[in-house]
Amino acid sequence: MTRYSKENNVKGYQVWMPLLLSMFSVLGMLIGYNLQKTPTVASFDEEPVKKYHNPYGMGRVEEVLRYVENQYVDEVESDKLVEDAIDHLLEELDPHSNYITVDELKTVNENLEGSFVGIGIEFDILQDSIYVITPIVGGPSEKQGIMAGDRIVMIEDSLVAGIGITTGGVTRRLKGNKGSEVKLGIKRRTQAGILDFTIKRDEIPLNSVDAHFMLDKKTGYLKINRFSGTTYDEFMAGLDELVEAGAEDLIIDLRQNPGGYLTEATRILNQLIRKRNEMLVYTEGEHSAKRAYTTKGIVKHKLDDIAVLIDEGSASASEIMAGALQDTDRGIIVGRRSFGKGLVQEQYDLTDGSALRLTVARYYTKSGRLIQKSYEDETQYDSDRENRFKSGELKNRDSIHLADTTRYFTDNGRVVYASGGIIPDLFVPIRNILENKLYIEASIAIPDFVYTYLDEKRMNLLEMDKEIFLRDFKIGDSDFERFKKYVVSKNNKLGTEDWAVAEDGLKQLIKARIARNLFGQDYFYKVLNQTDPIMIKTLQVLDDSKDILKNK
Repeated sequence: MTRYSKENNVKGYQVWMPLLLSMFSVLGMLIGYNLQKTPTVASFDEEPVKKYHNPYGMGRVEEVLRYVENQYVDEVESDKLVEDAIDHLLEELDPHSNYITVDELKTVNENLEGSFVGIGIEFDILQDSIYVITPIVGGPSEKQGIMAGDRIVMIEDSLVAGIGITTGGVTRRLKGNKGSEVKLGIKRRTQAGILDFTIKRDEIPLNSVDAHFMLDKKTGYLKINRFSGTTYDEFMAGLDELVEAGAEDLIIDLRQNPGGYLTEATRILNQLIRKRNEMLVYTEGEHSAKRAYTTKGIVKHKLDDIAVLIDEGSASASEIMAGALQDTDRGIIVGRRSFGKGLVQEQYDLTDGSALRLTVARYYTKSGRLIQKSYEDETQYDSDRENRFKSGELKNRDSIHLADTTRYFTDNGRVVYASGGIIPDLFVPIRNILENKLYIEASIAIPDFVYTYLDEKRMNLLEMDKEIFLRDFKIGDSDFERFKKYVVSKNNKLGTEDWAVAEDGLKQLIKARIARNLFGQDYFYKVLNQTDPIMIKTLQVLDDSKDILKNK
């Protein structure tokens, strides 16, 4: 909307805007129901379905809009006005109901569907150059010989180095229709000149299982970053390999997992709980009938001990999995209180290509717990992690505030609470270093530093056996001094900080990033697990977890 003249239009603005906002709020509420007779629903708890809703008429809203567009004193941007009104309306509901624009929807759907069309690389931008972090295994770039550490200097006939290109700009140039081709000019340190590649775009998986490997002779580890449409298949493929390698016990890492499709979580739970017709979770809402998810009693692998790792970033489907295993006493939950999201959304596609994601039900664990934390105070909701830190909760289990003191019971009779999240069976406080300002700010520079470090040392390090690297490689004092100078050159305010406090943690993170670049994602987590307190505690208690879960 154009700016109004202060002298002539302030009064008109004050009169019209409240009416417009209220009318367009109504329009926003109805838009998902009335702009199409049978809107497609992308559900977060089941496959997409068709639903029909037409409870209201839109005559008055359309009439007001027509008057505003045709008669208002100034030109108005109708699309923006409608989007602002929809956002304003949804703010009055809950924090997880939201409007998704046309531009945002493709990315949102890709993340949930688990794939996109592209050339198959992970990249970063360093010193105005596009660096290949790693080509995705089996993707078109790897097949054509693109390597980690390569710099992309040309895309088609355009120079993309030294022009201030953004991540979005790279993505737009590299994505395209399946089967189409893109020409790349690559600068590789070990070779002179520019190497030319022609890459045919293909469907690229967005993996939701980051890593899976053996921790010891009988314990497998599996890290899930979200629950997308491919998570169950990825989980089972990883589990198959772990069992073949000798896994009898399993640690599932759900830390910082924001959730996703509920059904993917329940399908995995079906492979972890052998008992038939065991309640896992149920959902219910004002306009959504109660629906229970139960086990089928058919498992592919008979695992012994199971542990799930959670923290304050574990939400939604992550909490469903943790809650189900806790209520049935099937697995031990280790870490810190989870996020506290107990709401189920459905996604309604609108006719203009945008979408409405609307909360339609609440979910409850088997014991009857609703773990959704209060969202009456939006500011408190948005700053929940900061509040947990200030209250001491991240350091001390006794500092957890029980918003709901109702006692719920697991199958073994252990008392559990709803309390805005899943409270773990074994609490592990957050590491001091993760709250250290220097560590946080310096760690931002690690990916860029690692690229320059590997420019010199990549070939020598690649000659080292992976397990020897894992056991013996250390960031030396001279390399750490070089890192400090690099960080201070980017942020001179850090030059006076006490680096000794953060040194060990930063060295470990640098080593993890080097391992990821050289040997893949598994080795990133293998390095971090060496000093991870939650992982160390879990391995200490896993063999005794069944006895722990019997104690009331």
